[in-house]
Amino acid sequence: MRRRDFIQGIASSAVTWPRAARAQREPLRRVAGLVALSKDTPGAQAWYTAFLEAFDQLGWTDGRNVQIEFRWASVGEVEARKYAEELVALTPDVILASGSVATELMVKATRTIPVVFVVAPDPVGSGFVKRLSRPGGNVTGFMLFEYNLCGKWLELLKEIAPNVTHAAVLRDPTFVAGIGQFAAIQAVAPSVGIEVSPIDLYEPKEIEGDIATFAQSPNGGLILAASGIGGTNVNLVITAAARYKLPAVYVQRPYVAAGGLISYGPIYVDQFRRAAGYIDRILRGEKPADLPVEAPNKYELAINLKTARALGLSVPQSLLARADEVIE
Repeated sequence: MRRRDFIQGIASSAVTWPRAARAQREPLRRVAGLVALSKDTPGAQAWYTAFLEAFDQLGWTDGRNVQIEFRWASVGEVEARKYAEELVALTPDVILASGSVATELMVKATRTIPVVFVVAPDPVGSGFVKRLSRPGGNVTGFMLFEYNLCGKWLELLKEIAPNVTHAAVLRDPTFVAGIGQFAAIQAVAPSVGIEVSPIDLYEPKEIEGDIATFAQSPNGGLILAASGIGGTNVNLVITAAARYKLPAVYVQRPYVAAGGLISYGPIYVDQFRRAAGYIDRILRGEKPADLPVEAPNKYELAINLKTARALGLSVPQSLLARADEVIE
């Protein structure tokens, strides 16, 4: 071997050896995630991708210095509970929980592993945290909305479909957020001139039949409240709303992109990006008890004009002017 090549080899080893040694010394961190939805739910893959990209930008790459284990529970609470217990058994450093169902199950499954939730309505009322400013315990995150937003859905329904006189609110009655959302909508109903009633979501096979029964009365409309079972079955709701000529309001833009009429709510992908920041801070030593629960800082209004035309609706120009996205 020539002397120059030998010296260069030694120099190269001097640079790469500390990196390799450091990689061996640093333990591989583990982050788990539970989403109580199907992977095929409109928008779900975009949320997950947004989280991974934001987490990578903070210096955490799956397979290099962190191992990420996600579970998607698409068939109900029993499956979600099984996954929650499975993820806790992996003893991750942090758990990401998406939605009220996943958050409630993770809170019940562990009181020691840090949990960061996203898109969860009413975390105080649901018992996830003690206070928004100082959560206490092992849980913190990003709330979906305050309940006064739910009344906005009923107002939008009346604005885009003035002939609507009664509306069915599709909700999950087994969780606090499902009850709270309906109560907020019901409080606004007299001022809007729409009578509201709940359609409780238990089994996917019952959803279309319940919507068909509701549609037998004229001048009806739908509101799909935020819930795991509602999100998992949103395509079913969109199809039924089209079949029975019912204008419907949804909580997020991907549902409108999938054929829904109109949506208003926080930007879900933004919450997943922000959650990556909280998980990064916890991995670096901060405690969830000291990280305040944050409310959404971005909301968006989306309208599907193709769906509106199919329903025979003429969308007011004032509403179109306020929309963040109009889908032709």
